[in-house]
Amino acid sequence: MTIDILYRLKHIDNLIRIKGTGTPDQLAHRLGMSRRSLFDYLNLMKEYGAPIKYCSQRQSYYYETEGRFMAMCVFKEEGEEINI
Repeated sequence: MTIDILYRLKHIDNLIRIKGTGTPDQLAHRLGMSRRSLFDYLNLMKEYGAPIKYCSQRQSYYYETEGRFMAMCVFKEEGEEINI
């Protein structure tokens, strides 16, 4: 898993939590990826237990229960810890 994937997962999580994703097409465009790639990310998050739903009225994804999706990489560089 590359750092870019972790950043995208974090960005998607943030937008879902604030219910600001927009439609799938809008979200894919905002993230600079295809609609198919977006669904791959959403499916990955769901496979790891994220209760992601889509509201057609609000035109946004949301979490069915309150929470957040956390994917992280922690490593040390010259004595300091870096979290992504």
